[in-house]
Amino acid sequence: MADILITGAGTGLGRGTALGLARAGHHVIAGCENWPQVRQVRAEAARADLILDVIKLDVTAEADRTYALRHQVDILVLNAGVQEAGAVVEIPMGRVRRSFEVNVFGHLHLVQGFAPQLLRRGAGKVVWVSSAVGVRTRPWFGVYAATKHAIEALAWAMRDELGPRGVQVATINPGPYRTGYNDTGAETMFQWWDESTTLLDRPDFADYLENQRDPQEMVDEMVRVIPAAHHPFRTVRPEELRHGLQEFEAEVWNATT
Repeated sequence: MADILITGAGTGLGRGTALGLARAGHHVIAGCENWPQVRQVRAEAARADLILDVIKLDVTAEADRTYALRHQVDILVLNAGVQEAGAVVEIPMGRVRRSFEVNVFGHLHLVQGFAPQLLRRGAGKVVWVSSAVGVRTRPWFGVYAATKHAIEALAWAMRDELGPRGVQVATINPGPYRTGYNDTGAETMFQWWDESTTLLDRPDFADYLENQRDPQEMVDEMVRVIPAAHHPFRTVRPEELRHGLQEFEAEVWNATT
């Protein structure tokens, strides 16, 4: 059984996966962004009679990262994230920077912190939780997609850098699952969007949000893949989304201005 640290374990897919991995017998260090989440996850683990090491881990906080680095891990799962909707030409730059600080830079700090112990052992795994939009960029989610594209680039480079030293690297690319994460991402833009000054018309996210899937499908796949010895570099769910992403990549090559 593996020692697994997962960020963003306070809610959504991260929470379900942390509990699922503990249920499967792994030693899980569940990193939660804030103290209320820490207490909630601890209580849920206790109710389920699960042993779970729950820590406060805001990936943008140096003190939290330093504390996390005290742990020995076999597998590092980089799952925490924020989603911000909005047209690329209008989204406030503060929100753009925050997106990269959480989704990319905070996690890169952790990768660099844990890499020495993984390389010393010549074993282990780093799993970046990306997104379907890490492959297929969608309008109104360009900034979020940009952070996930950055993750894809880092993960692919790390695969060839660390693989020869025995450390595996992979991505997990969820589609739209009903955890509240996508709803939050879509709604936050209306805190700053102003109809009287906007450059573009108000987007309608209703169809996207109403057609999300049961997250248990994704949680089950993450629990299966994360500790597995062998699996594809990129894990996409739902399965039918894989073909759409592959078609999109071909479409980009054939697109014209």
